[in-house]
Amino acid sequence: MRQLSEHDAAYIYSDSAHANSNVTLLHIYDQSTAPGGVVRFKQILAHVESRLDKLPNFREKILRVPLDLDYPYWIEDENFNLEYHVRHIALPKPGDWRQFCIQSSRIHARPLDLQRPLWEMYVIEGLDSFLDLPVGSFAVLLKIHHAAIDVTHGNEITSLLHDLSPLAAPVAPPAPWFPEPAPGNLMLLCLASLNFATLPLRLAQPLSNSWTALKATVKTFAGEFLGRPQAFPATRFNTEVSPHRVFETRRFALADFKAIRALAPGASVNDVVLAVCAGGLRNYLYKQDELPLDSLVAAAPIAVHGDLEADPRNNYSWVRVGLGTDIADPVARLVAIQKASSSSAVMAQALSARELTLLAQQAPSLAIVATSKMLRSASALLGDWAPLANCAITNVPGSREPLYLLGARLTYLSAIMPISDGMGLVFSVTGYNNTIVVSFTCCYEQLPDPDVLAQCLRDSFQEYLALAQTVAPTQPRAVVRKRPRLPVARAPSAKPRRKSAARQETVAPTLQ
Repeated sequence: MRQLSEHDAAYIYSDSAHANSNVTLLHIYDQSTAPGGVVRFKQILAHVESRLDKLPNFREKILRVPLDLDYPYWIEDENFNLEYHVRHIALPKPGDWRQFCIQSSRIHARPLDLQRPLWEMYVIEGLDSFLDLPVGSFAVLLKIHHAAIDVTHGNEITSLLHDLSPLAAPVAPPAPWFPEPAPGNLMLLCLASLNFATLPLRLAQPLSNSWTALKATVKTFAGEFLGRPQAFPATRFNTEVSPHRVFETRRFALADFKAIRALAPGASVNDVVLAVCAGGLRNYLYKQDELPLDSLVAAAPIAVHGDLEADPRNNYSWVRVGLGTDIADPVARLVAIQKASSSSAVMAQALSARELTLLAQQAPSLAIVATSKMLRSASALLGDWAPLANCAITNVPGSREPLYLLGARLTYLSAIMPISDGMGLVFSVTGYNNTIVVSFTCCYEQLPDPDVLAQCLRDSFQEYLALAQTVAPTQPRAVVRKRPRLPVARAPSAKPRRKSAARQETVAPTLQ
């Protein structure tokens, strides 16, 4: 039995009927590299069972203290049943990419059973209409609650389930496991009383380390109750969300992102990713005639030392970064983002602890750290529930080496992220095997046409790539702050400016 930290407990408390803290990892495999060219469901079951001793959260469930007088505990599930958590499904014909995204979004949106270990795995077949995939490819969807993920080792689960070679050792028999009995309510209340009695000592200990710690603590509490987020225009993504989700993704070559960096001296791959997302978001809102005059703002991790793409273990800080969506020129937009994400800007725009608490409620992601339930309640009493950014753009750590599941080569890796009221759009950026996958999760009512935003992302990337291939880096052009206009005029058959009804989704026939 072990107690949840205040950060992990915050994700349990933040779950609601229309917004939960599920994180879903999507893997697609080419089973032609497996021994015999086939990976069977029973083999996957045995493989997961053989590694459960390395994934303790997979056999643990949440036990809440009576009246929530203390943070919950992880306890071992005496009735753990692996076949409840690992399931086998297939897409209906024709089994195209759009169907896969819809099915994955529905699975992601369903809340996990808090009376069981907080994860589910789906082995998905029927991907035969994915034109970019070998015949017989299959997917593994792993849904896990944010509280069960170690945020400092985001790729730990992926690493433990995979091997670096298709010639992996035979599946070992599972290690013996004997679950510990759950504590009673009386014991939980006694532990809560002890934690409450020692709270002043635990709070005073870090303050006695140095005067610097004391000043930092005072500054934190001042920011918690006095600080206010910077002003930025609201969009359709900054309203209340529904229980329904949409997900889409586009895949790019890492080498192309490195080439685009030359358009802005000193730019990193992270800056290019922000610029591509900004361009896609700008193009989409323009098509809806909803592009604000002022720049949109994203909450994003910025490396303090080095480049997150080069080494995800680098120290980083969560900051608000202006996306330059008010800048028509793509090069000038990239330069503006590079300046906004510089080290000096990190110090000036780093989110306070109070803001990180609100951000965790509005868009919990793999790296946003929540504070305690007490501070969350204090923020609610202050009535400060305004969104802290228009969207979040987060890194999902991946591997630069090819990974294999029972010999089947992993060809695609991305993530579906949690969203919440006020922050209905989250981009996740995954680096794997010299590719970068940019995905987004959104509320269906806010984004009924995810394929359109996905195409806008692709168009934004192609615009930057064409400039990088044909135009030498030059000084950034002057920024004219007026109503932005795209270089291409609308067709006469363009859609009306606003629609009250959801648009009909189109079918994307291929994984791009």
